Amino acid sequence: MIKTDILIIGAGPTGLFAVFEAGLLKLKCHLIDALPQAGGQCAEIYPKKPIYDIPGFPEVLAGDLVRNLMKQIEPFQPGFTLGERADTIEKMEDGTFIVTTDKGTKHHAPIVAIAGGLGSFEPRKPPITNLSDFEDKGVEYIIRDPELYRNKNVVISGGGDSALDWSIFLTDVAKSVTLVHRRNEFRGALDSVEKVQELKNLGKIELITPAEVIGLVGKDRLEEVVIKQGAEVFNRECDHFIPLFGLSPKLGPIADWGFEIEKNAIKVNNALDYQTNIPGIYAIGDVNTYPGKLKLILCGFHEATLMCQSAYQRIFPDKRYVMKYTTVGGVEGFDGSKKEAPKAVIKSID
Repeated sequence: MIKTDILIIGAGPTGLFAVFEAGLLKLKCHLIDALPQAGGQCAEIYPKKPIYDIPGFPEVLAGDLVRNLMKQIEPFQPGFTLGERADTIEKMEDGTFIVTTDKGTKHHAPIVAIAGGLGSFEPRKPPITNLSDFEDKGVEYIIRDPELYRNKNVVISGGGDSALDWSIFLTDVAKSVTLVHRRNEFRGALDSVEKVQELKNLGKIELITPAEVIGLVGKDRLEEVVIKQGAEVFNRECDHFIPLFGLSPKLGPIADWGFEIEKNAIKVNNALDYQTNIPGIYAIGDVNTYPGKLKLILCGFHEATLMCQSAYQRIFPDKRYVMKYTTVGGVEGFDGSKKEAPKAVIKSID
């Protein structure tokens, strides 16, 4: 059984930053995430997309933000259970918790912090009869590594930001890019729509609207897609078909743990510490809701900070913690490392 001070469910940016704040309080953390790598949506869905509202970073790629967070928490030696989903929770007589994953891994901690973002994601799939036959054989719902499409014929379906942004990005990677949308109007950012139109005029994107992909053709893997445009039906050579119709977030098993749920989010006490209706269990980041809630990464960082302060008081009710700024006390890692500002030199003058 894995034992820790704070068990964090969700290894996205909010969960990762909670490790840092807990480390300053000398609290050890372990994180569980259903994804095979840390970083949440930033690593899995849009690692190459820039984020503009992180304090101190005029622009940072989502993947780079995750790498920076991982470097920041490295001195605090967090543990990870990746590729496993938190499945059940049991409250012990002493008030601690045991969380078991879908693969049977047990974790024991006095504090549980749910930082699962919007929950687990399932792609919205187009109604194509043989779609599942080509999954991982030319059909992808998320672009993880753009290099997979190097010199390939790519067909993207969708009319939102993801479809527009990836169509633009892949023009410098793929052999050909075709964007299919069932309407002439797009729901994405105006500058992205204008850029797609510009690339169409330059012959770098083939834009087919209003139309939809209605069939897939291939033997061992995808070879062609069948497109319907008005009364016309035709085939287009295709190595990769990427339907980007969005993702449906679901809380998964956590929804059955006894929390107060509102609009697929966990209600918390935002007046104090983001604790749920179950003492000792907190919810931070996009997974929670309260009056005035904003689903921003920087808000998740704030919530993680206050959560850790409250967790410390629950674990050590008889200890009084005096907060010290990192500019004064520095950062002392569990690995023996120490970061601190240079001390001023006091010198007497004769």
